Amino acid sequence: MLLRTFASRLVYLCAVLGLMAGASFGAQPAQAGEPYRELATPQPTLSPGKIEVLEFFSYGCPHCNEFYPLLNAWLAKQPRDVVLRREAVSLGHAQWVNLARAYYALKVSGDLPQLDGALFHALHEEQLPLVDEQSLADWVGKKGGDAGKFTAAYTSFGVNNQTVQSDAMVPKYTVEGIPALIIDGRYLALGETHEEMLANADKAIAVTRAARKAAAAKALKPQ
Repeated sequence: MLLRTFASRLVYLCAVLGLMAGASFGAQPAQAGEPYRELATPQPTLSPGKIEVLEFFSYGCPHCNEFYPLLNAWLAKQPRDVVLRREAVSLGHAQWVNLARAYYALKVSGDLPQLDGALFHALHEEQLPLVDEQSLADWVGKKGGDAGKFTAAYTSFGVNNQTVQSDAMVPKYTVEGIPALIIDGRYLALGETHEEMLANADKAIAVTRAARKAAAAKALKPQ
């Protein structure tokens, strides 16, 4: 039993080290004190009438794990016109593709609210070797989720398509590392720390809100 446990931890550690060797983590570096960078080509949002904050992340990313509770606390304080959208990405790493599929499968199965934070904890604190469909499905079942629905979703065309699409989005948003926050499909929040990135996201939200109010006021003026 001890040998099996050690072997499982060793497999997990090797997988993590292999991923970290080529991955890009952490807050988006600020440039000349700028709080955010405007995208050359604005991207569409999926939240009409709202200010959409889009997060790119991976369950396999240690910085995303650290960012997760900070983001949730920040989101809880936002006005009702702000909505969070999340896209799980792989940055070209095989095991992260599986974790991205797990995110979208949990959304489909309805178990994401229950298991979202738990999956971060299982990978980074418990160091469980959740690296493929079987290990992930077994874990979902043990945590009280619907393993059958998860497996069906995990292997579905829709989840596969969403996983491919999320990775294809990364270059369009000029994301250089994760976690990353995009405001209203226009601004990439910068910062040397997670806290600074969230504060700069607030600044981009304020700019977006002001521009929308100005546009609405202009539309009401008689021509």
